[in-house]
Amino acid sequence: MRRYFLIITPYFWLISLFVIPFLIVIRISLSDPEISIPPYTPILSLEEGWSGLLQFLRQLDLDNYIFLTQDALYWKAYLSSLRIAAFSTIIALFVGFPIAYGMAKVQRKWQTTLLILIILPFWTSFLIRVYSWIGILSTEGYLNQVLLGLGIINQPLTLLNTPFAVYVGITYTYLPFMVLPIYASLEKLDYSLLEAAEDLGCSQISAFWLITVPLCRAGILAGCFLVFIPTLGEIIIPSLLGGSNTLMIGKVLWEEFFNNRDWPVASAVAVILLIILIIPIVLFQRNEQKQQDLGTR
Repeated sequence: MRRYFLIITPYFWLISLFVIPFLIVIRISLSDPEISIPPYTPILSLEEGWSGLLQFLRQLDLDNYIFLTQDALYWKAYLSSLRIAAFSTIIALFVGFPIAYGMAKVQRKWQTTLLILIILPFWTSFLIRVYSWIGILSTEGYLNQVLLGLGIINQPLTLLNTPFAVYVGITYTYLPFMVLPIYASLEKLDYSLLEAAEDLGCSQISAFWLITVPLCRAGILAGCFLVFIPTLGEIIIPSLLGGSNTLMIGKVLWEEFFNNRDWPVASAVAVILLIILIIPIVLFQRNEQKQQDLGTR
């Protein structure tokens, strides 16, 4: 019974907090918008039993999904979100990997302190951290004041409400999610393999690319997923730092739900967004399973 309880618990959690809400969103996405509370016409009533289910299947239409393909705003928002999320993930990887590598190479007594410094920003509010970048990147902000004081620029730069501000905010916010899994992989690395490779004629750079990077591949992929997935649906950072010119699907989803009150279209947007996120996760899990199967043979 203890074994079955351990197996059932995560499945119960997954069904309760993911599958059931996802089915509710799909049901709303197949409904028609109405000026009412709630602002849609339910086309599936569980109280009617099988007759209600058969009527739902007969009336099933994909008008809301077809509308998303016809309006350029939505597919442009998806493409823009994918581009921003991918580029932000690459930036976080190039910034986070050296940090994680340095943390893994220092003496053991300093690693705990460095870990605390990485986790420390999570002790403050997410909104406060984003708002702080407004004070840094604004025209009268600290960054422009420093650059003007050093004589590097003659007039303040326009940094806020630009893609640059969005990338800075996302990289700063999600950098710990990149650093921690990579550090966990590097911390377990057997550095005697690098010494053996150098003894066999490999340079330090070659040994790094041939041994270090492949052995911490799982940490790199985990960090990339942990940054890419929340960035794709980000709302706060593009709204506060990117302004109205930054188009991301999270902002569109928010406006459809709360400004336009078009819940069916907003639900269709959410379903497609979730499918976009699920596909790479499933592919990653299958690849990891294949790697484990090959390792056990």
